[in-house]
Amino acid sequence: MMDSMEMLFSGKSGIVIGVILGLLLLATLVVRVFFRTSTELKDRVQSWWIIVLAFVVGAMLHTTVAMFFFALISYLALKEYFTLIPTRRTDRRIIFYAYLSIVIQYWFAGIQWYGMFIIWIPVYLFLLLPFRQVLIGDTKGFLEHTSRVQWGLMMFVFGLSHIAYMMTLPVLNGHDVGGKELVLYLVLLTELNDILQYLWGKTLGKHKIIPKVSPNKTVEGFLGAFFTLSLLGVAFSFLTPFTWMQALFAGMLISSAGFIGDVVISMVKRDIGVKDSGNLLPGHGGILDRIDSLTYTAPLFFHYTYYLYY
Repeated sequence: MMDSMEMLFSGKSGIVIGVILGLLLLATLVVRVFFRTSTELKDRVQSWWIIVLAFVVGAMLHTTVAMFFFALISYLALKEYFTLIPTRRTDRRIIFYAYLSIVIQYWFAGIQWYGMFIIWIPVYLFLLLPFRQVLIGDTKGFLEHTSRVQWGLMMFVFGLSHIAYMMTLPVLNGHDVGGKELVLYLVLLTELNDILQYLWGKTLGKHKIIPKVSPNKTVEGFLGAFFTLSLLGVAFSFLTPFTWMQALFAGMLISSAGFIGDVVISMVKRDIGVKDSGNLLPGHGGILDRIDSLTYTAPLFFHYTYYLYY
C-alpha cells in the first residue's frame, strides 16, 4: 500500500494530482473566508473533495482496484437510471441480467479481452435481453421497456467501461505514460470542460444554445470552453503520448463530446420530469449528473487513443 502511495504521488500523474488537491484546498479556504453564507458553494466544494479523493484512491492506486471502482460507478449510475425511468414488475428479471452484465463487462476489461469487451453488450446483451422478455410473455410495452434497459446498458456500462479498459493499457515504448495517465488526462479534461462551460456561460453567456433542453447552456459558454479546453489538451499532453496536434484534437474531441453527453442526459431528465438525477452529491445532484459527460468522452477518447497507439 505504501509503495502504491509513493508511486501515486511521483511522476507526471503525481504532479497533476498534487496540483488538483492544492487548488481544491485553495477553493475551500476562499469559500470559508469570502462565501461563508453560501451553502451551495460549501456543498459543492465538499462534494468535490469526496469526488477527487474517491477517484484518487479508487482509480489511481492499483489497476485491479480501479476495475472494482469503475464497476461500482457503473452500478450506481445504472441503478439511479432504473429508479428514474418507468418500469414494470416483469422488467425486474431483465434488469437483473443488466446488473449481472456489469461484472462480466468489467472482467473482460480487466483481462484485456478486447474482442469480447467490445461486443458483449452491443451484440450479445442486445440479442439476449429481448428474447428473455419474450420468454416472460408480457407483450404490452415490450419494445419501449426493453429499449430503455438496453439504452441504459450502453450509456452507463458499455460507455463508462472504456475508462476501466484504458487503465489496463501498457506504458508505450519510447514514452513514460500508460493507461493511468491517459485516464487522468481524460477525467481531468472532462471535468474541466464542465467547469469552463459554466464559467464562460456565467461571464459572457447571452445566446441560449439548446433552451428547451438545458436553458443554462449558452453558445458563449460552449465556445469558450471548447477553445480553452483545446489549449488545455495541449498543456496537459505530457500525460499522453500525443503530438501537439493530436493533443489539440483530443481537447476538441473531449470538449464537444462532453457537451453532447451533458445535454443528452439533460434530455433524459427533462423527459422524466426531474431536475437532478439524485441527491447523493450535495451541490451536484446524483451520479448521473456527475458522469453525464463521461458517457460520451470515455468511449470516443478511448478509441481515438487506441487507434493511434495500440
